[in-house]
Amino acid sequence: MKKRWFAASLAALMALSMTACGGGKAAETTAAPAETKAEETKAEESKAEEASKEETAEKAPEDYTGSVVVYSPHDADPLNAGVNLFMEKYPNVTVQAEFTGSSAGIESVLAGQCDVGDSSRALKDDEKAKGAVENIVAIDGIAVVVDPSNAVDGLSKDDLTGIYDGSITNWKDVGGSDMPIVVVGREAGSGTRGAFEELLGLEDACKYANELDSTGAVMAKVASTPGSIGYVSLDVVDDTVKAVKLDDVEPTEENIKAGSYFLSRPFVMATKGEISEQSDLVKALFDYIYSDEGAEIVKSVGLIAVDK
Repeated sequence: MKKRWFAASLAALMALSMTACGGGKAAETTAAPAETKAEETKAEESKAEEASKEETAEKAPEDYTGSVVVYSPHDADPLNAGVNLFMEKYPNVTVQAEFTGSSAGIESVLAGQCDVGDSSRALKDDEKAKGAVENIVAIDGIAVVVDPSNAVDGLSKDDLTGIYDGSITNWKDVGGSDMPIVVVGREAGSGTRGAFEELLGLEDACKYANELDSTGAVMAKVASTPGSIGYVSLDVVDDTVKAVKLDDVEPTEENIKAGSYFLSRPFVMATKGEISEQSDLVKALFDYIYSDEGAEIVKSVGLIAVDK
């Protein structure tokens, strides 16, 4: 553009010079085409700018049409909630959900069988090496709680594993009073129980005194039972129970986001390549998940929204 402007200015300057030398008619004949060309150039540039603006203008939700294929594990239901609300906002877009395991979903993304593979675990190095990108959209943080009168403020991972596998049965063995440990947990099939047992490597190996069917029931049982211990989503912890440190790390949103609190796991929406390389529909899905509205959905199901 600068070069064209300079050329047009030079032509106009030459015309003025010719007029000053007395070549009136010649000057008019020379200047007119130069001015016309400059005007045409400006018009072309203006059209190009307008076209560029139209291309980059944000589409309205109803302007998006088509489908997105997502493979999702059943325990990634919080992500599915966001997808369902996305379809309400984008009425002409269909998200086709196929339910499968995390590994199978990632394999399907890499094979080009789906657009997004949901995963309730972090991606493995070999999956990343093949081109899978780990887009973390939420984090599940689980707090370990005891009754408020318990003198124990923290447990190591080994202590916690021993308590839940039945090898540690008295609080005196982990620095507390001489009191039996009452192990409380969720019922079989609970997503929180599944995550807790998986993170400790205790799938179907925990020894429970009480298996309860809701978070509220766990909170009430621990709050009212001396010597009890349980686990709940971080967002429901209140002063009726005491959340203990794990490996000297407090269960806070900041520590979970930083990755220093071990009883947490990411919820991932994996893609083959970066989000910027995906279709407009997939980009729109991620824009929604990472929006303020998407963050509220994540929080409403007890997860921690990530900053993007």
